[in-house]
Amino acid sequence: MFYYDELPSKAGLERARQQNSQAELIEFLGHPSDGAFGESLQIDGVECQFAHATIAQWEREITRILEDFEIQSPMMKGMSGTLNGVPLYGEPLIQQWKARIANFPDGLAQAMVKHYLTFVPVWGMQEKLARRDATLWYSQIMVESAQNILGVLAGLNRQYYSTFQFKRMGRFIDQLAIAPENLALRLESLFHLKADAAVCELEGLVRATIALIETHMPQVDTVSAKRKLGWRQQPWSFG
Repeated sequence: MFYYDELPSKAGLERARQQNSQAELIEFLGHPSDGAFGESLQIDGVECQFAHATIAQWEREITRILEDFEIQSPMMKGMSGTLNGVPLYGEPLIQQWKARIANFPDGLAQAMVKHYLTFVPVWGMQEKLARRDATLWYSQIMVESAQNILGVLAGLNRQYYSTFQFKRMGRFIDQLAIAPENLALRLESLFHLKADAAVCELEGLVRATIALIETHMPQVDTVSAKRKLGWRQQPWSFG
């Protein structure tokens, strides 16, 4: 990550590439007019990824998340990166950012829990789905459900979280003091068990997650989510 008063020009970037083992540009993401962009370079056979942003743009992103609670911003990923990053230059400014980001607002935590507390009760419709060639939709539900469980728990634990290119799940879960037992293994199992067992495991995880909300953040309304627990779709009856 590089932060600037003003972004470098394209010519300046090209000179830097030539001076760096004549690095080959693989990909250029974004547009400098937005105040930030990214590039991937091949340097001596190694792909290196760089993000460039103005100081003003990054501070606006911090404000959007910490004050406006834009929890769906992929910059949530950048917030945790700033906390964990090692400054190579400009340490006083970066330490100011670290201190600000480390002060996780209660409002942001609640906004995350409320946003991610959304689950499709696939456990109550699995028998019907099995007859309807719904593999893609079923897989989508399972992925979104796992993401939402993590989003709720991230809010409860005051951890920055984004579904954008989410990786290192085990390491992330290790940071969660408030979480269902054996969470990492249970989430992984959702994608390896047979569907009937997987949806039952999902329902159990959702149930445990809701219980944790009621214990640690009781001001959040869980009534709608709890109503879906134990639900099973019934066949129509006439007369």
